Amino acid sequence: MERLDKTINSYLDVWLGPRDPRVKGWLLLENYTPTFIFSVLYLLIVWLGPKYMRNKQPFSCRGILVVYNLGLTLLSLYMFYELVTGVWEGGYNFYCQDTHSGGEADMKIIRVLWWYYFSKLIEFMDTFFFILRKNNHQITVLHVYHHATMLNIWWFVMNWVPCGHSYFGATLNSFIHVLMYSYYGLSAVPAMRPYLWWKKYITQGQLIQFVLTIFQTSCGVVWPCAFPQGWLYFQIFYMISLIILFTNFYIQTYNKKASSRRKEYQNGSTATVNGYTNSFSSLENNVKQRKQRKD
Repeated sequence: MERLDKTINSYLDVWLGPRDPRVKGWLLLENYTPTFIFSVLYLLIVWLGPKYMRNKQPFSCRGILVVYNLGLTLLSLYMFYELVTGVWEGGYNFYCQDTHSGGEADMKIIRVLWWYYFSKLIEFMDTFFFILRKNNHQITVLHVYHHATMLNIWWFVMNWVPCGHSYFGATLNSFIHVLMYSYYGLSAVPAMRPYLWWKKYITQGQLIQFVLTIFQTSCGVVWPCAFPQGWLYFQIFYMISLIILFTNFYIQTYNKKASSRRKEYQNGSTATVNGYTNSFSSLENNVKQRKQRKD
């Protein structure tokens, strides 16, 4: 394994240049092999997990889901706060910020972004809970692509550009995750579900996040500084791929459902919506049944 790590590291150093010495020896960052193995195991579980659960009863996981989502909500809130204060303390330039001019604030950003990288490993549990609860319809191409790529991308970010212009997307994503994981934590409590109305706005927020990240990253291309340009181009293309996938998800999940509900209403359908039957149609049917009994 040590020989493999040295070989991979030598190729990466030739391809991407020298690493940032400030993260040397940090947990999981020294070698790419652990991150790659975690990603392969994740994909294997995504493939084999539903097959294993096919003839088994789904697990509730209600208690652990509340704790899990609360933990990620607090972690995301911590990262958002630390990134915002670190950027302020370092006087970061919105248009382009290199990786060595923020002084001590750079180290603060690096420490927080390591937690951001590590959180992508924790978030593999999102998919595992879907499998255990047999919610396989939620394991979409978008879901797997996003989870599998983020851990790997951020391993490379942490080794070569662990601060500077890298802060922006992580800051926005941490804020969105505060909203998202708090939503999922509350939705694990059945009594709270009728009051949770903002799910689609989280997806809208994610799309806005990607657009803003592209804009801010593009500023570094138009008004360059010492931040490596290749990383900026990569981030722009990755954000475009997420916009395409998230837009498709939004259309399939919300626009088509809304269109379907309008058709059901126009046709006088009594189909259930979000688990609740159309009350007017049900009342009308009950009245008809009483009249038939009187006859």
